Amino acid sequence: MLPRRSDYPRGVTKVLATDLDGTLLGSDGTVSGRTRAALEAAWASGIETVFVTARPPRWLDELVDHVGDHGVAICGNGAFVYDVPTRTVVTERGFTTEHLVPLVADLRAALPDIGFAAERADGMGRELGFVDPYQEHYELLDDSSTTSHPVGKLLARSASVDAETFHRVVADVVGERAEIGFSGAVGLAEMTAPGVTKASGLAAWCAERGLGPADVVACGDMPNDLPMLAWAGHGVAVANAHTDVLAAADEIVASNDEHGVASVLERLAAAR
Repeated sequence: MLPRRSDYPRGVTKVLATDLDGTLLGSDGTVSGRTRAALEAAWASGIETVFVTARPPRWLDELVDHVGDHGVAICGNGAFVYDVPTRTVVTERGFTTEHLVPLVADLRAALPDIGFAAERADGMGRELGFVDPYQEHYELLDDSSTTSHPVGKLLARSASVDAETFHRVVADVVGERAEIGFSGAVGLAEMTAPGVTKASGLAAWCAERGLGPADVVACGDMPNDLPMLAWAGHGVAVANAHTDVLAAADEIVASNDEHGVASVLERLAAAR
């Protein structure tokens, strides 16, 4: 039996907010049959499911086939709100040009071989110097300050230093000019505009609907989930989570491969 960090929240939970990779999704990146059934049962009982993820919008279209025809995703570490049924971005919170241009210039000065990519509502662009192990073909980004939509998430990599040094240098250069999230991709710096995090994105979405932390149970596995778990009325870590997340969570459930989030959804639906 996994340990409980606190009593399960009393009252009626209205929102289940969950990270995707490493949390709701199995290690193979799919939604299990049990999890899909639990999502449907939660929806039928009146519980809204919000997927809160570092994934950009372009990595969410396939989600429709797994979770049914409802739901919303706060993605890009809080930069975008994506309507799952219609596969459209309905809200975007990105860098202004005034913030982005000096930030990129200062990072180039500190790490001359750094390569950048930009996640936007309409897709991703990258420089030739940005090497991505997950996908080879992207629209090239000729000028990181000129895009058809605001840059929601700025990505950076460097081959000249080890991952630990890279993240330290980036953090020192960026300071408070951007939020730096760690979703588990080693050697990748993920930056959003100041104040844009999973927690702030979820809080804004809830506030528009008259909801607050007490209405929300949140589930996660990585350090970029910590602000969201702290904001929610009840924070849940899956058993495979990062040690910092396990230490901070109110409750620990089974791992992503053992349907941990599904068990939470089932319990919430039964309570309704």
